[in-house]
Amino acid sequence: MKEPYLEVTFRHGLPIAAYLYFNRKPGDKSYRTSKAEPGMLIDYEQNGRAIGIEITAPTRVTVSDLNRILLEIGASTITGDDLAPLKAA
Repeated sequence: MKEPYLEVTFRHGLPIAAYLYFNRKPGDKSYRTSKAEPGMLIDYEQNGRAIGIEITAPTRVTVSDLNRILLEIGASTITGDDLAPLKAA
């Protein structure tokens, strides 16, 4: 995978969870997870590289919240358009 992408899980038309996948290498697996507020978990592979962010409270997470976390882990920031699938319902 070359570009990060957002996967959203819906139930009854409402987003209940989402996952922002980062660039992954073949065989990358989550080795460690750390909590990030509000409603986010960061997954790291064995060497400490962030491979994705689980969004456990998709209706509460803002672009600012997510960008703060992305900057902390050295990832590229996003725009409101990138989170549009969370607002689709």
